[in-house]
Order: sequence, then C-alpha cells, then structure tokens
Amino acid sequence: MNTATKHNLQLDSNYPAATGYYPSPWSGEDGGPQRLQAVSGLPGLNIQAGEGLRIEASRRLSTGNMVVLREPGEVYLMHVDTLRDKLGLHCYSHVEKLDPETLKPVKKSPRLPGGSWWPGGFCAHRNGDLYVTFGRWTHRLNPDCELVASYRLPQDLPYNSHVILDNGFIVTKPIASEGSTSIVVLDPDTMREACTHTIMPEPSISRLSARGNHVYVTGVTTIYRYEFNADTRTLSLDKNWSLDYIGDSGQEYAWDPVLDGGNIWFMDNGRHRMGRTSLSLLGAGVNPTPNNVIRVSAEDAGDYDITPVCGLPGGTVTNPPLYCEQRNILVAFDSANSVVRAWRHDPDTNALDELWKRENFGMGGHTIYYQDTGEIVTADYQSLKTLRGLREGENSVVLDIETGEEKARVPMGNYMQSAVFPCPGWNRDFYWLGLDRLTRISVA
Repeated sequence: MNTATKHNLQLDSNYPAATGYYPSPWSGEDGGPQRLQAVSGLPGLNIQAGEGLRIEASRRLSTGNMVVLREPGEVYLMHVDTLRDKLGLHCYSHVEKLDPETLKPVKKSPRLPGGSWWPGGFCAHRNGDLYVTFGRWTHRLNPDCELVASYRLPQDLPYNSHVILDNGFIVTKPIASEGSTSIVVLDPDTMREACTHTIMPEPSISRLSARGNHVYVTGVTTIYRYEFNADTRTLSLDKNWSLDYIGDSGQEYAWDPVLDGGNIWFMDNGRHRMGRTSLSLLGAGVNPTPNNVIRVSAEDAGDYDITPVCGLPGGTVTNPPLYCEQRNILVAFDSANSVVRAWRHDPDTNALDELWKRENFGMGGHTIYYQDTGEIVTADYQSLKTLRGLREGENSVVLDIETGEEKARVPMGNYMQSAVFPCPGWNRDFYWLGLDRLTRISVA
C-alpha cells in the first residue's frame, strides 16, 4: 500500500494549523476555524500538461459529512443516517478510520446519538482525540474511534458543528432561523460546559468561525464577535464590534464567515430550496435579489463593503467564499445562477478588481485550496436535464486561482449537488464528499 511516509509535518507558515487543532494539513472542516480552506504541510496537486484526474475509489454513503486528516496516512470520515430523519426518527452519526486508498473502514465508532438532522462536524483536537458534534450531542472519541465521553447539548435543535479556540476549548451552536440560538463552550477534558451558555441577540443559521480565542458568528441580520477567556471562563460579546449586513436591503441571511488577517468575508441570500424541491441549488434561490459578498474589517466594523457576486436576480448560496490571503484573491459564487467570480483585493484600499469570471459553472460546496500551486479543488454541477437528456450531475474540477482556467475535470456520478466538506489526500490526491458518495480522486 502506497500510504504516506510517517514524518514530522512542516506546516506552512502562511497557513499554520490553529493552535487548538491537531498539527496536520487538514485536522478540521475548511482546513481550520478561519475557514480559509487552505492546505498546510502538503504540496499542491501541480497538474501538468498531459495530466488529468482519475477516480481511484468510490463508496456509497447514506449521507457523507466530512473527512479529516490526523497523523500521516490517517484519514477519518464522518457520516450520518439521514434516512431516519425523513422517517421522523432520531439520527445517529458515525466516524470511521479509513484505508486512505480503498476507502474501506479499518476502525468504526459505535452509533453516536444525535437528534434532528443537519450536517454537523468533527475534528482532531490538539490532544489527539476526535470531537464530533451532530444533532444535539458532542462526543469525544480516541484515535481508534472508541467513545470516550459524550455531552447532551442544551437546545433540542441540530447543532451545526463546532470550532476549537487556541486555548483548546470547543465552541458550538445550533442552526436556527427563528427563536433563540445559544452559544455553548465545552471543556475538552471534562466534556461539560465551561460557562453558562450564552443566548445570541438573534437566531443564526451559519457555522461558527474563529481566530485565536475570538468567535465570529453571522446572525440572520448581523455579524457578531465573542471572546472566550479561559482564565475567568467567560464568553463575552464584543459590544463595540458588529455589522448589520442586511439593513433595509431586503436581502436574506448569510452563511459561514471566512477570516483573513484583517477582514471577514461572507455571502448573503442564504435561504434556498435545495433539499426540498430539487437535487441542487440551480434556480433554488428564494429571494428575488442578487446575492452579495460582504467584507468587514476585523478592526472597525464600520469599515465594510457589499459587492454583488454577479448581479443576477434570485441568487443564493449555502457556503462560504474563498479568500486567499497570500495572493489577495477573493473567489465568490452564485449557486442558483451558476456563476463564479474572482477579484484581486487591495488590502490598503480594499478595492476589488475583477480577475476572472466563469458562467454556467455550478459551484456550490466548500473547496480545497493549495497555496503553493494556486489550485482550487471544487465541483461543477450541471443540470440532469442537459443536452440530449444526458445525466451530467457533478464533476470534480481543479481551477487556477489566478486565471480561472480549468486544469482538469472528471465526472463523479453524483446526481445531487455537494454542499459538504472535501479534504486533501496524502499522495497527490483528494477526497470529494458528495451527499451520498465519498470519492477518492488522484492526478493521473
């Protein structure tokens, strides 16, 4: 088996692993709590002329959620039994340690209690263990996927994953578009609440993001910042920093924020019909207006910009943009209208100058970004009602971040658009997670 050689990883200084996470190239969703989606410690795919992508292994799942890496050669999968939710039953999550080439499980967790379905998340903590949040439960597993401890979260709602702060504490919250949303801080050792859970000023549907010991969360109208003090065990709302990004615009709520060194980036018009009336986000926007990408300064929330992604009506997304701090490039997309657009960002003036634009490109999910080669791993979803009735579905695609040019493409056979979390592999390969299929793809 050609697994990765065990060695001391040299994590890239541009994208170091966050202190609270295990020092691997991809120990949590989006590569870390800043959601930069950038790989650290592994070289890029570096696809050359005459090379392409090849499917090495594929495996059906009930519902895939995410893949993370731990020690070199170690690959872990989280998936959930969504069908139970459709039957009105309690859903469970599952974690497996995989053979990195065949995708076959070599270790399996027990069935982990969850609750109502929504994609949760898991990660490798700096202490070496795995932490899973799904439904209204957080679980701690050892590297062999054995259950160590569990905690039942306070609200009977699906909690959409967690982040780990630099001090090692775990922060989570449920997804809710109405009613109350509480932020919970868990002690990773005791698996109990480190402080009384905090009710947000408004509901929130997005995932949390974090930098250091600060937590950023977009509510349905406003983005907020909290800080957790491990010495006093207090979670405090920063009353001097928030942005009402909706105002009187008529836009809808936003999804996950991306944190670079000085700004926060996210997209609005998050309400859509995927999962109810369609297999994808194509034409699934609910709000009649275009969707926007929003920048707000981490120093001064009064310093912000709101930019239409493409200006077409009925725009929507369900995921974060991509911001490359190293190259000062922003990539945003409108999944309903199948448009992807990139800008060069001037960090001194915050001006955005268009670099490239791709139309009829169905980008909907999270990405993998290789900073040394400037390659973006994403997917292009095309309607099942294509020319001559062909069932195109979802293709795995590698783009050049500077030009938007396509370096390689391979069809995956996914007929539902992916909205969950891919992961780089150890040997010039990567794992693409569709909602019903895990695929290992390599450079050929």
